[in-house]
Formats: sequence, C-alpha cells, structure tokens
Amino acid sequence: MTRGFWATMAVAAVAMSAGAAQAKAAAQCAPRADVVKALGDKFHESETARGLVNPSVILEVFVSEQGTWTLLATDTQGQSCVIMAGEGWDGATMVAALPGT
Repeated sequence: MTRGFWATMAVAAVAMSAGAAQAKAAAQCAPRADVVKALGDKFHESETARGLVNPSVILEVFVSEQGTWTLLATDTQGQSCVIMAGEGWDGATMVAALPGT
C-alpha cells in the first residue's frame, strides 16, 4: 500500500469525525455493534487490525478467509461508517510490500 492511500484513509476518517462523511454516507453508518454483526453474518469478516486516527476516530480493518475486506471508521460515540470495502485481501503480500519489511 502506498503512503498516499493511507493518507487518504486518514483524511476520510478525520472528515467523518467532523460529521461531513456521516451526513454524506448516512446509509453506510450505524452503531458499531450492528456493523460488526452484519460484517460477520454476511461476509464472515472479523477484525484483524485497528489504529487510532485521532482521539475521536479509530480505523478498523475487517477481513474474511475468502479475502473480502472492509475498512471502518468508528467514533467515540460508537458510530461506525464503512469507508471502503473490497476483495482479494492477502495479508502476507501486503506486509511484504510495505517499505522496511
């Protein structure tokens, strides 16, 4: 993954904390427990990584054994928004592609 990609994700998560992304993507936001349950039930995804974007937002990565993945931003109120999702996740390839690994 490139630095630009991660910078874009951080900007999106910060925008969510300000409410801009929540208003734009209200249909993609829900209480965290509901989103996590839906990801598990529909896609068999579970949390594999998380990181603090700022004191108000946590970025979480959910991945399935089939390779589907979802990136969530969760605020301190417990509201989660789907930032993006995709297929073909390969953790080993991702780690090998990172600089300094």
